[in-house]
Amino acid sequence: MKRPAVFLDRDGTINEQMGYVNHISRFVLLPGTAEGIRLLNSHGYLAIVLSNQSGVARGYFPMALIDRVHAHMEDLLAKEGAHIDGIFFCPHYPRGIVPEYSVACDCRKPGTGMVQKACEKFDIDMRNSYVIGDRCSDIELAVRSHLQGIMVRTGYGLGDIEYVLPQKPFKPLHIAEDLLHSVCWIIEQG
Repeated sequence: MKRPAVFLDRDGTINEQMGYVNHISRFVLLPGTAEGIRLLNSHGYLAIVLSNQSGVARGYFPMALIDRVHAHMEDLLAKEGAHIDGIFFCPHYPRGIVPEYSVACDCRKPGTGMVQKACEKFDIDMRNSYVIGDRCSDIELAVRSHLQGIMVRTGYGLGDIEYVLPQKPFKPLHIAEDLLHSVCWIIEQG
């Protein structure tokens, strides 16, 4: 049976935006994140993380650190009764310095490759699914994937909303304070 999903950006939406999370100590959950994800879990939504992690291609940190950070994120969420159903990330960047990851790809947001991989793994009701993120690239991903996009004011959100979004041909369906407020809005839509 198909389930709706909420595709969540990571840095700036789930955790504090600190540039590159190049050490596990730099991963800090934003307030309300676990509560928001717990609400998704209890209301039957798949909680799926989609994250650009070009620091791998740029040589800022090894691929293994991403796995450690994601395990840490899952542990922090589990302590608050929340869980992530799937994590997809893009380690690529065309102008990187690590040859195997320095490629153009279809998974780097706003490319739709990570959404396609999630659809291969899960039976997703795309008509009733959302993307939540702090960048215009998250909203562009939503548009390209025929999903509903919500922009948060956390992370890069305030700047993107004020300076970048007005120039874009696409707009989010909703703008919210943070992930928790986004989830509450989704649930109210029923």
